[in-house]
Amino acid sequence: MESKAVVRFPLVRQSSLAPDQKKESDNIDELEFAETIDSTFRLMNLASEGDVKGIKELLGAGTDVNFRDIDGRTALHVAACHGRTEVVDLLLRMGAEVDSEDRWGSTPLADAIHYKNHDVIKLLEKHGAKPLITPMHVQNVREVPEYEIDPNELDFSNSVDITKGTFRIALWRGTQVAVKKLGEDVFTDEDKVRAFRDELALLQKIRHPNVVQFLGAVTQSSPMMIVTEYLPKGDLRAFLKRRGALKPSLALKLALDIARGMNYLHENKPEAIIHLDLEPSNILRDDSGHLKVADFGISKLLKVANTVNEDRAVSREGTSCRYMAPEVFRNEEYDTKVDVFSFSLILQEMIEGSPPFSTKPENEVPKSYAAKERPPFRAPLKLYSYGLKELIEECWSENPLRRPTFREIIDRLSAISNCLSHKRRWKVRPVKFFQNLETMFKKDSNPSSRDGSSRSSTS
Repeated sequence: MESKAVVRFPLVRQSSLAPDQKKESDNIDELEFAETIDSTFRLMNLASEGDVKGIKELLGAGTDVNFRDIDGRTALHVAACHGRTEVVDLLLRMGAEVDSEDRWGSTPLADAIHYKNHDVIKLLEKHGAKPLITPMHVQNVREVPEYEIDPNELDFSNSVDITKGTFRIALWRGTQVAVKKLGEDVFTDEDKVRAFRDELALLQKIRHPNVVQFLGAVTQSSPMMIVTEYLPKGDLRAFLKRRGALKPSLALKLALDIARGMNYLHENKPEAIIHLDLEPSNILRDDSGHLKVADFGISKLLKVANTVNEDRAVSREGTSCRYMAPEVFRNEEYDTKVDVFSFSLILQEMIEGSPPFSTKPENEVPKSYAAKERPPFRAPLKLYSYGLKELIEECWSENPLRRPTFREIIDRLSAISNCLSHKRRWKVRPVKFFQNLETMFKKDSNPSSRDGSSRSSTS
């Protein structure tokens, strides 16, 4: 039986995950090479050229639709690279494996995404193709980011959901961590991938006692994951459900924690980080009872800009509309002041003991904000003393320019907290003063306590 030389057929476009290579002639005479091409290599060639008729003839004569070349690539890989939609459709109907991987682990869908062949992407996804290879995969091991975590180090054997299946508890190097798995449909183009890569590099640099610590990410395999510190005390939403309305002193202490964390994000250089989803379930409690801002934009891709104008749906999974600023609801340009609006609602909720507009369906609440309605102040006014009510009203102002910055909010909350502390001390001191007077009076009125009272009288 005549042996056939194993060759790599030059197909112009290579695997999306293959390292750049020079075209290999390897002293193979092109004419001799052309003469030795069998039907399987002809299939690859016709797939690259988009010859549907020729492919039908080859497959009809018994050529294997799932033939792999020396690089493990199939005709479907080749057609996906070149955007041959009709060929892709034919190969799939003839039984091509939709998620076959080449020697670098790339699938036809990964190649189609890399070369931005959108019609092919839709067709492959329609036939059940899954992005098994993350689009953030690097070609050179030296390019693997510092924050990368080996998924084999994450132990999910005793894992449980933290919130709605979005975050899970796992063990990483013996320590409990929170892990968020990213959906396979999150990244569909290079711009989003590039933005997310930049944002992870930014997360790596964030260090603040009132911001949940980013530990690392899994980006070189699927599913991609974000790993952060785990805070077992739960979130502010659960805490408020248990405690109800908080005393002003505690509400101020927690509000300062939130404000300090948000101020750190907003004053990030060179550009501010906008949370855009600041609400009680995204604020976590640590072991000391302090609060940390969490989940600031990872699921939505961080907003690293001074102003943003985004076409977004009002109702999004995992995003609460109850704390949404009116400019976001109206799809208008917005900036860091959207977080200030959300903060005002959280602060009022801590004192009132119930979420804003709690009797209204959540999706109706943003309409109320857009109509310039605000949640009523039902708690006694003494709980909003020293300018706290005025601060809340400024923070939820219809005009974002009138809302204070978190730097200003910290100063005002600190001043209000100091006033409350002085008031408490003033109340305590008179009580102790009168208690001391009472003790002295009792001593004076007791004969046994006077000087010489222990001496017996003599006649």
